Amino acid sequence: MPNSAPEIKRAMLDAVGVPAADELYGSIPGRLRFPGLLDLPEPLRSEYELRRHVTGVLDRNESAAERLSFLGGGCWPHYVPAVCDEIVNRGEFLTAYYGDTYGDHGKLQALFEYASMIGELVECDAVSQPTYDWGAAAATSICMAARITGRRVALVPASIGAQRRSLIEGYCRPWVEIVTIPFDSGTGVLALERIRDALSPQTACVYLEVPGFLGVIETQAEEIATLSREAGALQIVGVDPISLGVLEAPPRYGADIVCGELQPLGIHMHYGGGLAGFVASPDTERFVSEYPTFLIGLGPTVMEGEYAFGEVVWERTSYVQRGDSKEYAGTTQNLWAIAAGAYLGLVGPQGLAELGHTIASRARYAATRLNGLPGVRAPALSAPFFKEFVVDFNESGASVAEINLALRQRGIFGGLDLSAEYPELGQSALFCVTEVHTKADIDRLADELAEVL
Repeated sequence: MPNSAPEIKRAMLDAVGVPAADELYGSIPGRLRFPGLLDLPEPLRSEYELRRHVTGVLDRNESAAERLSFLGGGCWPHYVPAVCDEIVNRGEFLTAYYGDTYGDHGKLQALFEYASMIGELVECDAVSQPTYDWGAAAATSICMAARITGRRVALVPASIGAQRRSLIEGYCRPWVEIVTIPFDSGTGVLALERIRDALSPQTACVYLEVPGFLGVIETQAEEIATLSREAGALQIVGVDPISLGVLEAPPRYGADIVCGELQPLGIHMHYGGGLAGFVASPDTERFVSEYPTFLIGLGPTVMEGEYAFGEVVWERTSYVQRGDSKEYAGTTQNLWAIAAGAYLGLVGPQGLAELGHTIASRARYAATRLNGLPGVRAPALSAPFFKEFVVDFNESGASVAEINLALRQRGIFGGLDLSAEYPELGQSALFCVTEVHTKADIDRLADELAEVL
């Protein structure tokens, strides 16, 4: 660093009136201060050396673009059309921020179009600007339900995945008590009687996912929504939007609030990202007034026939409420809303239906192929599934960790190891199959697994 030159350091110390740098750290206890010198490598003295070093580190990566990957569990391998990349990399959009109503009209219109298409997809009239991911969207939805109902308990499935559950519990803890509902380890669906027993006058909402983290389609969704309504609670449904080409929109089976993940809609996998969640609901004041995130709406201008785009009910946001805010919203993931809008506009309703059928049929073919291997049971959960399914290796004599290591040595990323997170499933893994997996890819996985086992 330029200021590390001895003469510059001396001048700085003289300016603040101390003889040595150690006196600046006197308030830090000695036990917390590192003695001696750090064992640092030789400095990189040129841009070329730095580039060579960083390239060497990056070359150690094994990416899903270079390997055959069947990993999912919240970030999935979907094809991203080139037009999505072209649009989000335009200078007008490539920023985390947007300007005011008058200075950034084009981006506000793009965000409005995104919200309109998501709203059409999930059959809701109000759609938020993106949250950080599905977990953040679910947590916000639960907090909204608690404020709407004036209640403080939420029922959440045990099958939603540890990271999402941890995020929900951590975010909601000050306001909402999270009660976990077990699932049937044979079918994957929720235990209906346990929901009925857990519902009380304090229950704000029941949260479920269709399809869930384990790929299972909750076949009792309508019955669960009826139970929620009878108890005076709201029904929240988390959804993978790419499944809605073949599955019904959640409000059709009783959802009051819908949330989910945008990553399947034209967003690449980036070191476990890029993720973005959405929240949708009816556009009545009861729901809209509880959104902490921005809502972009359509309005008239002084010119007849023209439309303007801007924030809706701005006074409800933390930017106005400040210390009295119900929740806080920041920059979040607006760029991914642009990508999702471009994707939905390009694919269209018919394309989304074809995509859904393709994913469902290829996932079914993969489960059938794997189920034919000795010591393997697929799908391990008997309920219908979409895109992801659990594979049981308990009778194979090998652990998921051993299997995945052997597959990786053959250029394949196997399924997500569930053995630690779901001990009731034993040595099981979650495999993901999407439109990017061909029949040849699936056959290769089955053949390599046969050799590994």
